Amino acid sequence: MEQRLATEPQAQPSKTIGKAEFIALAAALMALNALAIDIMLPALQQIGSALGVEDENSRQYIVTAYIVGLGAGQLVFGPISDRFGRRPPLFFGITLYIIAGVAAAFTESFTLMLVARLLQGIGAATTRVVSVSAIRDTFGGRQMAEVFSMVMMVFMVIPVIAPTLGQLILIFGEWHEIFLAIAALAVVFGLWALLRLPETLHEENRRPLTLKSITQGFGFVLTNRISLCYTLATTFIFGSLFGFISSAQQIYSDTYDLADWFPILFAIGAGLMALSSFTNSRLVGRLGMRRLSHGAVVGFTLSSLVWLGFAYFDHLPFPLFFALFSLTMFQFGWIGPNFNSIAMEPLGHVAGTAAATQGFITTLGGGLLGAFVGQAFDGSTMPLAAGYFLTGLAALILVLIGEKGRLFHPINPAA
Repeated sequence: MEQRLATEPQAQPSKTIGKAEFIALAAALMALNALAIDIMLPALQQIGSALGVEDENSRQYIVTAYIVGLGAGQLVFGPISDRFGRRPPLFFGITLYIIAGVAAAFTESFTLMLVARLLQGIGAATTRVVSVSAIRDTFGGRQMAEVFSMVMMVFMVIPVIAPTLGQLILIFGEWHEIFLAIAALAVVFGLWALLRLPETLHEENRRPLTLKSITQGFGFVLTNRISLCYTLATTFIFGSLFGFISSAQQIYSDTYDLADWFPILFAIGAGLMALSSFTNSRLVGRLGMRRLSHGAVVGFTLSSLVWLGFAYFDHLPFPLFFALFSLTMFQFGWIGPNFNSIAMEPLGHVAGTAAATQGFITTLGGGLLGAFVGQAFDGSTMPLAAGYFLTGLAALILVLIGEKGRLFHPINPAA
């Protein structure tokens, strides 16, 4: 019999929601973030040309502006969701996401494009805060890590298909239609959430929206050694991922002259992350979050070092680059969900504020690190390889600090 999630009847449109639908809905809401980034990667050159942007690296700011808004917005919506529940801020954010997407479609100014993208990122911040908070409201321990992995697996379907979808839109239309398409999908997901998403934050667990309450909630996050170290470690890992996203179109198109293959090659990388997330969901209950994620961050750092060594001494032929890159990408699925779960585990009493603080740090920090890596693009893959290695090494050091030098030891019993 399908597992059902008990919820608060007076605050939701349906009294129960199946676990499978809950996971799918949470993944769909979070996927709006990936969609707003990945679907337009094939169109960055056309958008830049249409808006008079001559410097190719400057086109990356279309991605960076969105990521900055996504990170900053979470600081605002986290405490709000702890006070008023998960649903009200979510629907406000989705509405802002839709309006900003339509505005971006019709702008003729690069400056206004960046403003629209910033606002769209702020709106999208609610989808991450609410999804992560709702999962933490409902699950704990290894079961939470399993659910996060399943959400990430479904979530990663979007990067698999988004560049191809963007390419198809460009074949039959113009870049303007890309922004209209993501706004339309936000309408669909928003209606799904309106009809089916339960209110997971019960009345007795809501926190007052006062300066003292907010700063106290942030204090819980920033003073908990495990939570802070794993949040910062996730930030560095995200930095490498955002660095690749920012420069992926240039690497495949300019470095390797594979512009026509870009959507497929990008989809393969995202597919590896989805496969990795799926295997994590199957293994985490037996092996634990720490064993899997610690092994993955060590593997990520070492494989990036090998990649950097080849890139430093010679121009990498594409097959060798893609093999090393794919190996590092696979590690993401064992790092992200587990690091996120470990960081959230001690903070269930302030889940919204915790999700907001961690999301702000990981998204904004990762976005800025990614922008730095992306702006270092010089026609080769060496800056990206160096970025992967240095961020992986920083993440490993932070995990060692958080765990007091001890790796691979299980903490949570099997759920």
